Amino acid sequence: MGTAGARVRGPLLLGVRHHGPGSARAVRAALDAGRPDVVLVEGPPEADALVGLAADEGMRPPVALLAHVVDEPGRSAFWPLAGFSPEWVAIRWALRNGVPVRFIDLPAAHSLALRTEDGGEGQKDGEDGGDGRGGGEQGGVRVDPLGVLAETAGYDDPERWWEDVVEHRGTAGDAFAPFEALGEAMGALREAYGDGGHSRDLVREAYMRIQVRAARKEFGPDRVAVVCGAWHVPALLQKTTVTADRALLKGLPKVKAEMTWVPWTHRRLSRASGYGAGITSPGWYAHLFGAPDRPVERWMTKVARLLRDEDRLVSSAHVIEAVRLAETLAAMRGRPLAGLTETTDAVRAVMCEGSDVPLALVRDKLVVGDVLGEVPEAAPAVPLQRDLTRLQRRLRLKPEALERELELDLRKETDAARSRLLHRLRLLGVAWGEPTASRGSTGTFRETWRLRWEPELAVRVAEAGVWGTTVLGAATGKASADAVGAGALADVTALAERCLLAELPDALPVVMRVLADRAALDADVGHLAQALPALVRSLRYGDVRGTGTEALGEVALGLAERIFVGLPPACAGLDADAALEMRRHVDAVHQAVGLLGEFGTGPGSGFGSRFGSGEPPGVRARWLSVLRTLAGRESAAGVVRGRCVRLLLDGGELGDEEVARLMGLALSRGSAPAEGAAWIEGFVGGGSGGGMLLVHDGRLLGLVDDWLCGVSDDAFTDVLPLLRRTFSAYEPGVRRTLGELVRRGPVGGAAGAGGGIGGRGGAGALAGAGLPGFASELDPTRADAVVPIVRLLLGLPTGAGAGAGTGVGVG
Repeated sequence: MGTAGARVRGPLLLGVRHHGPGSARAVRAALDAGRPDVVLVEGPPEADALVGLAADEGMRPPVALLAHVVDEPGRSAFWPLAGFSPEWVAIRWALRNGVPVRFIDLPAAHSLALRTEDGGEGQKDGEDGGDGRGGGEQGGVRVDPLGVLAETAGYDDPERWWEDVVEHRGTAGDAFAPFEALGEAMGALREAYGDGGHSRDLVREAYMRIQVRAARKEFGPDRVAVVCGAWHVPALLQKTTVTADRALLKGLPKVKAEMTWVPWTHRRLSRASGYGAGITSPGWYAHLFGAPDRPVERWMTKVARLLRDEDRLVSSAHVIEAVRLAETLAAMRGRPLAGLTETTDAVRAVMCEGSDVPLALVRDKLVVGDVLGEVPEAAPAVPLQRDLTRLQRRLRLKPEALERELELDLRKETDAARSRLLHRLRLLGVAWGEPTASRGSTGTFRETWRLRWEPELAVRVAEAGVWGTTVLGAATGKASADAVGAGALADVTALAERCLLAELPDALPVVMRVLADRAALDADVGHLAQALPALVRSLRYGDVRGTGTEALGEVALGLAERIFVGLPPACAGLDADAALEMRRHVDAVHQAVGLLGEFGTGPGSGFGSRFGSGEPPGVRARWLSVLRTLAGRESAAGVVRGRCVRLLLDGGELGDEEVARLMGLALSRGSAPAEGAAWIEGFVGGGSGGGMLLVHDGRLLGLVDDWLCGVSDDAFTDVLPLLRRTFSAYEPGVRRTLGELVRRGPVGGAAGAGGGIGGRGGAGALAGAGLPGFASELDPTRADAVVPIVRLLLGLPTGAGAGAGTGVGVG
C-alpha cells in the first residue's frame, strides 16, 4: 500500500503521532531498515536552510522553528520539536547519515497569511495536530482519530490506548508493521469522516503531494521516506493529478516571512499550554524515550531523588515497593507495561503516603518538567536578539524555564546593570522578569525580581526590534514614542519613573517635555494627584542610581503647588465612591510631600536652581495649611475631613483638645449619621493604625461609643456596613481589645477628659476605669528600665549616663 517502502514500490510513508516517543523509536527503526535517499518531514519549507543546525553541538531540544512576518513580527507561528519527537529523530538520522532533509508542509508565507484572513492571532504553535488531535485553524469541529480508535478498541482513554499499542511496544520484528497498521486505520477513518472538519488540511495535503512527487522524480520512486502526522497518510496515498493539486493552491494569500530556531520548554509542550498537538506528560515521554531499559524502575528512582531533595523520607525500600505495586496494577488492568497512571498511583500510595501535595510536585517537576532547550549562536536572529544574548552572557543572566527569584543590590555595578537590563526589557514588552517585594529589606538600594523565560519572549524581542538594534537604543525609542502617545498625565509620570529605572538619558528629555506640557494643560486635581507620587518616587530612584533629577524636581514642585490650590474645592460635593478615591489621593500626596522635603535638601537634590541648598520653602507648610482647611470645612466629604485630621495628628500639628473638638463636631447630634460614619472611616479606618489609637486613647473611644449609642435604629442600619468595613481591617487582637474596653466601659462620653491622644494619657484613662494591670500613676523606676532599649533602637548613645532617668528624652 505504499507504507512499506522495502516491500512495495513507492515512498515510505511513516505516519506518526507528534511528540510520541513510541513513534520516534519506530521511525528510527524504519529508517535504519529502509535506508532512504531523502527524508521529507512535515514542516514549513522555509526551514530547509536551517535544518543543518540540528546537528550543531549547541542545539539541544526542546526547540522550535519560529516563523514570523517580516514587517509584523507579532504575526508568528511555532513548530516545536522535542528530543522524543519523531520529526526530530528523522532529521537527526538524516544528518548523521548524510541524507538530504526537506520540509514539505504548506509554506509559512501562506499559512501566516491564511491565519490573518481567518482572524487568527499570532504565536500559534504549529499548523495542526497532524495526527488528528486538534489544530491551529479557526472554526469547525474536528474528529479525534485516536479517540475513535481507542473507543473502537474498548478503551475510555485515548492516551492509555496509545501507550498500550505504541509506546509500550518494542522495536523488535518488522519495522514497518506499525506504520502499515496505523495507515490502514487512518484510511478507514478518512473514508468515514473525510477531512474531519478542517478543510485547510486539503490544501496542505495537496502541497505535500506535489513535494513528494518532486522528490520521487529526483531520487527514485522507492527511495523517499515521508515523516508526517498519521492523519495525512491516506491523503498522500490518494491518486490525484498535479493539475488538481495546483488548482487547490491557486490564489493563496502570501506574506514575506522569516524563520529561525528558538528554545522551547517541556512545559510549553504540555496540552495545558494551549498547543493543539501537545501532550500531557512531556517529562514522562522524554523518560520513556531516553531510558535504555527498565523504564519503571528508573522512573521511580527519579521520583525518589526529587522527594529526597524536598526533605521527604524516601528509602530504597519505598522504590522497590512502588515498582512492585505499579507492575501489579498494570497486570490487574491488563496492560503490557506499567504506564503513567500506574506509576502515579504507586507513587501516591507508597512514597507520598496517600497525599496529593507531594504528588503535585512530582507532576510539575518530572511528569511535565522545566527543561529549556538551547539554540546555537549560528541560528539567524534579529540584531536586538543578538545584543540581548550578549548582555545575558556578560551579566551572567542565563534564561531558564524554571521560575526563580533574583536579589539585586543596586550599589554593586553588576547588579545595577542587571536591573537596568530587566527594566529596559519590561519597557519593550519583554516580560522576562517581574519586580516583586523584597524580603528582609525595605531599602531602595535593593530590588527583587522573579525571572522566567518563556518561548514567546522570542517573538516579543523580534517585535521590539523595530525600535532599535540594541536593547538600549530600542528602549529609548520605545519610551520616546510612548511618551508622545500617552493618553493620561499619570501615564507620562509613570513612564518618567521607568526611564529612570532603566537609565535612558536620551529618552528622559522627551518624556519630561511631554510631561511639562501635559501638566500645564491638565486641570483635574485627581489626575495631578495620581501623577505626583510617581514623580517623587523617581527622585528617590534617581538618588539611589546616581541619575540627575533636576528637571523632575521642578515639575514635581509645580504639580504640588497646583494640587494645593485645587484640592479644597475638589473635595466638595463628592459621592461615597468619589470621596474614597479622593482620600486615597490625599494619602498619596501627603507621602509625596514628605519625600519632596526629604529630597529637597543638599547639593544635587534637584531643587538647588530654584530654592538654593535648603528645603523648599513653603512646600510642607503649604500642604499642612491645606490639610487644616479641609479638616474644618463642612462642605468637604466626611471621609476626607477625618483623614486630614488624622494626618495632622500623626504629624504633631494638632493638639489633643483640638482633635477631640473636631471629632465631637463631626459626631454631634446635628450631623448626619452617614457623615459621622464616613468621618470615622477617614480618621481610624483601614490599615492606618487607627485601631491602636482607639485602644490607647480613652477619650476618642468614648466619643465614638457615645455617638454610636445615640444613632437611631434606622440610621444605624444605614451606617453599619461602613462601620463594619472600618473595623474589619483591624488585627484580631485589636478588635478583641476594643470589644473588652467597650464592654467594661473605660470612659463615659467626654468624662475621659484626662485621656490623651496617641497613647499620651491612655494609661491614666484605663486606670481610672479600674482595669487590672494599670497603676494610678507612672512608675519612674520601671519607665527608666525601658529607656536604654529605646535609645538603642533609635541609634542614640547608650553609655553610662546617656538618657538616665525619665527626665532625659529618647526622641
